[in-house]
Amino acid sequence: MIEFVVTFCIGLLFILSSVSAQTAVKPGSWQLVVANGGVSAMHMTTTFKNTVVMFDRTDFGPSQLRLPNGRCRDDINDEALTHDCWAHSIEYKIATNNLRPLTVMTDTWCSSGAFASNGTLVSTGGFNDGAKAVRSFVPCTANSACDWNEGGSNRLKENRWYASNQILPDNRIIVVGGRRAFSYEFVPGGQSFSLPFLSQTNTANVENNLYPFLHLSSDGNLFIFANKDSILFDYRKNRVVKTFPRMPGGPRNYPSSGSSAMLPLSASNGFQRVEIFICGGAPDNGYTSANAGNFVDALQSCGRIVITDPNPVWAMENMPAPRVMGDMLILPNGEILIINGAEKGTAGWELARNPALAPYLYRPNALAGQRFTILAASTIPRMYHSTANVLPDGRIFVGGSNTHVGYVFSGVMFPTELRLEAYSPYYLDESYSTYRPSIVSLSKEDVSYATRFTLQFSVSNYAPNNIQFTIYSPSFTTHAYSMNQRLLVLASTTPKRVRGISIAIVTAPPNSIAAPAGYYMLSVVNNGIPSIAKWIHLS
Repeated sequence: MIEFVVTFCIGLLFILSSVSAQTAVKPGSWQLVVANGGVSAMHMTTTFKNTVVMFDRTDFGPSQLRLPNGRCRDDINDEALTHDCWAHSIEYKIATNNLRPLTVMTDTWCSSGAFASNGTLVSTGGFNDGAKAVRSFVPCTANSACDWNEGGSNRLKENRWYASNQILPDNRIIVVGGRRAFSYEFVPGGQSFSLPFLSQTNTANVENNLYPFLHLSSDGNLFIFANKDSILFDYRKNRVVKTFPRMPGGPRNYPSSGSSAMLPLSASNGFQRVEIFICGGAPDNGYTSANAGNFVDALQSCGRIVITDPNPVWAMENMPAPRVMGDMLILPNGEILIINGAEKGTAGWELARNPALAPYLYRPNALAGQRFTILAASTIPRMYHSTANVLPDGRIFVGGSNTHVGYVFSGVMFPTELRLEAYSPYYLDESYSTYRPSIVSLSKEDVSYATRFTLQFSVSNYAPNNIQFTIYSPSFTTHAYSMNQRLLVLASTTPKRVRGISIAIVTAPPNSIAAPAGYYMLSVVNNGIPSIAKWIHLS
């Protein structure tokens, strides 16, 4: 390790998206990576072992992938197959492009999930015998055979169907809402707490407040958005700290299903400024109209609100076209990708039309009216129950789409989709290869809060004033909501070049409020072009 003395200078930091806005956007490209995954990816997440875990519901009947070694699942409560020898979950290995079946026992239909601080995937709730289930999956290396664990006495207090999860600074996971569940609880926990905000935002016979959007704010409180309304909530004292203005436009949560992300947090302001971004959804009559066979346009509007401002207000703008059920992901350079979904209708069985085949790139710090770019379109409709995730190499992994009760492959407008794709954003274009950094080494991969670590990287076309270091917590994506994703722009010294290698001292976030403990993808971003990420464990 090359040692050198540096003067730490936070003033050298820049907001990441303003840097990346200097790089021209190209349409990107699509690749079919798996022709038949066997299981439709209703839920998706990326693990620190460089695998993607996907699962569907267990009561769809047969999938197209059998469990191995004659294994079967016997469940007298299952509504489709009480003796079931078919997989309903899969693990995809990024490096080898292989997948294998996993065994999930209880019904995961419309469940939620989050990573615990040790990297264990925790899946909560679902339907039928899975409504109170707490499942765990410990990611393992390529040569191991890890699988779902549903044993033990850890159970939810209430049924949680269409609930949302968020990991907290104390390493607990909060589970909020669900159908007819106007409350929240913790994993681990043992008690449920009333949350009247959820009943207040419930539209009779429609709901429009399921899968509420959750974002951990810089004061440790929880931003909760449901339908059109939002609060800042102290979950420790069970009290509303602040009520925000109503967001203009129609409802944004399931079944109207817009999407939400917290824009990147920055060391330049101590990770204190928190801005929420929400796009799409459906008008007030969208769901009832779709059920009557009239598929009205989805919402085209987006809104941003700085929830840490003394008097927050929504700043509204429009996407290039309407969109419902879009998945919103934070890219490693701090830009936002909106992918999948439809232009008409809502979430629900066969309730949407006009697939939104082209993703949108959103640059938060560009001028208003110049923030959106329409990207290369896929040829595969990704409608209800589609998902997407950011991979460590910067690609976007895309799967799912099943608008039917069961797997249906013919005689319908949108057949059940088992193909898995990867979308490569513009920054992976060969024309930017000289700008693409490569991480050579890290002084440590287990990083404590507020400590510094040395990062060495190489890059041909070096932009010393436009280098950034970001960490990203991967999302658990389902039903147009990417839970728990979080990107931070870290403080660093100006990189020093030594014999062709650039060396920087990077400072970890100060505490678990800024960044809850767990595994993060660390990227070097040069003039808006990110490296392949390395995993670090923050604690």
